[in-house]
Amino acid sequence: MRQFLLLSILAYVLLIVGLAALERGWVVLALPLIAHLVASQLRGPDVPRLAARRSLSSARAPQGARVSVQLTVTNEGADTPMVAIRDLLPPLAALEEGATSVVGALPRGASLTLDYVVSGERGDYVWRGAEVTVSDPLGIAARRLVLPALNHLLIVPGSQALRHVEIRPQRTHGFAGPIPARQGGPGVEFYGVREYQRGDPLRWINWRASARHPRALFTNEFEQERTADVGLILDGRQRHDIRRGEQSLLEHSVRATAALAEAFLNDGNRVGLLIYGWFLDWTFPGYGKVQRERILRALARARASESVVFESLDRLPARFFPARSQLVLISALCPEDLPFLTRLRAQGYQLLVVSPDPVSFEAGAFAPSREVELAARLARLERRALLGTLRRTGAVVVDWPVDQPLERALAQATGRVPQLLRTISAGGMT
Repeated sequence: MRQFLLLSILAYVLLIVGLAALERGWVVLALPLIAHLVASQLRGPDVPRLAARRSLSSARAPQGARVSVQLTVTNEGADTPMVAIRDLLPPLAALEEGATSVVGALPRGASLTLDYVVSGERGDYVWRGAEVTVSDPLGIAARRLVLPALNHLLIVPGSQALRHVEIRPQRTHGFAGPIPARQGGPGVEFYGVREYQRGDPLRWINWRASARHPRALFTNEFEQERTADVGLILDGRQRHDIRRGEQSLLEHSVRATAALAEAFLNDGNRVGLLIYGWFLDWTFPGYGKVQRERILRALARARASESVVFESLDRLPARFFPARSQLVLISALCPEDLPFLTRLRAQGYQLLVVSPDPVSFEAGAFAPSREVELAARLARLERRALLGTLRRTGAVVVDWPVDQPLERALAQATGRVPQLLRTISAGGMT
């Protein structure tokens, strides 16, 4: 198209100059160009009949993986003397290997193939089509079109493996699991002592207590361990998405949510996910590997955004989660969130807050100076007061510096209660 335009301008200039100067030589020079342009239009490329087919080595890949892409364009019509093919990459896809364009002849029934490798951050990548330009043998007249070829690639967030996360919801299910149910029965942890009942194993008999009462036998009772409902809440509000270079605090929160979901599902719990940001992205509770895949797909599409409607956590619908279940909030927190979280505790929810530390994360973006140190110290004091107030409501708060492993922060905040204290508590309840 550019060549056609340049030749047209040149022929036009030669004609104008020749007519203005009354010189036949200029007009004669313009005639071959005009003939060339007319011939290219008369013998220009017909509407091509091309078909595109793209295949991906995987439609789902973990973050950081390389995915192979193959695009094949087949000529289903007349011979095409010259064709240029360019695959239209998704905006955020990174080309790792190969090329996304090729130029060559395409006879009838023949095909041209592109092979390349891409990678990307978590998200949903969509290939919508391939751009094809067909031109005449002289390269003057051309037709450009986009061949439809729809493909999706979902890159899910990576996560570090977590071992058992200690939670103590008030309500559990009737299935065996790792959560103490505050009821006596089969289990591992000592719960109390009761009178012997027919059928109790002899190894459960408490001989010391029985020795004090010669006419009765007493049996050790253990605390039942069951599964529970766990609701994960990812805070996707823009105000908490602090950036430091190419790193984002939201990315750390997403990976922590994926790790927590896998840990709770591996323990046999029923897990749901609510992403709180521009709108409410709700993943219904479920079990096992299928639910893990649903949660990873929801997390892959999570984006930081701000909404006037959901600016505060007060708009979070707690009715999505069963009463007295375990809620896990992943959020950097702000003082305006405290009243709502206090109400959740008053309504009987057990609350675990995993809070990526925004102060240390943002302070790392500045060069060390006295002003930066003073500002960070004041921000840490304010954050310490906020987390202390939240802990006094009975919530378990994990203050997580994101440059440290999440499992270490969880172990410090959710360590198991010593057996002696648990025995005293059980005796006081009875």
